[in-house]
Amino acid sequence: MSTATATARPGAVLADLLPASRVRDVALVVGGAVLTGLAAQLSVPVPGSPVPVTGQTFAALLVGTTLGARRGFLSLALYAVAGVAGVPWFAQGTSGAGMVSFGYVLGMLLASALVGALARRGADRSALRMAGTMILGEAVVYAVGVPYLALAAHLSASQAVAAGLTPFLIGDALKAALAMGVLPTAWKLAGKR
Repeated sequence: MSTATATARPGAVLADLLPASRVRDVALVVGGAVLTGLAAQLSVPVPGSPVPVTGQTFAALLVGTTLGARRGFLSLALYAVAGVAGVPWFAQGTSGAGMVSFGYVLGMLLASALVGALARRGADRSALRMAGTMILGEAVVYAVGVPYLALAAHLSASQAVAAGLTPFLIGDALKAALAMGVLPTAWKLAGKR
């Protein structure tokens, strides 16, 4: 399939602009996992919270949006499984499933599939739709991560929200704004909106 054919068909995501092959798909899945692992190392501790601010969530949502639901999910699954197996690429160079913040990694799996499915429906083509897509993806991450944090760290619901959601809202708004510019611009540069 030529690049022109891939971009012209409905439901294409940015990764579909590359010539189709199994090698491409494997490289994209592995590359997405590595990107997420590297972004997780951009980490700033949050006073009073066991969860740091990282680039991990942004990378996971970007991977899902650019690769589509299936490849995005597989990429984040590879990231999670390798991290549980001992690859030190979770936030702050950690690994394993015993961290109180592991629920956010699980939420990223689901969020990557959601934003990938929305991207296949054109949600990555305009700034406004991209902002909504990122917000929905982040909501899924929190919907899994915050309750997991509450259980794993023995926090009340309000304590978990205060430690695992509230401090991150401004950063998430900035991530959504960045995605609003980056992905629609990438489609414009590709000439296929």
